[in-house]
Amino acid sequence: MYVGALTLDLLLGDVRSLKQKRSVVRPILAEVQRRFPAVAVAETGDNDLHRRAEIGVAVVAGTAANCTEVLGKCENLVAGRPEIELLSARQRLFNDED
Repeated sequence: MYVGALTLDLLLGDVRSLKQKRSVVRPILAEVQRRFPAVAVAETGDNDLHRRAEIGVAVVAGTAANCTEVLGKCENLVAGRPEIELLSARQRLFNDED
């Protein structure tokens, strides 16, 4: 069993309040969840900053390759959004021996 974790650091566009931030981040989270129902996705950091967001994605799979593939597709989906800029993406892989 493998657990894959993906952390995405996002720079949001013209956002001036936390309410506007939510209106940008929520559709991103919903789209990832809709396209990849087997993953868990949430805003995991930078909650008090208007123009920054950290999104975490987790997946459990039988092989490391499957974890990496799903996380890569999630990263590409988020990176393709025109209203944000992906500053960094970090993938980590854990197995049952860790």
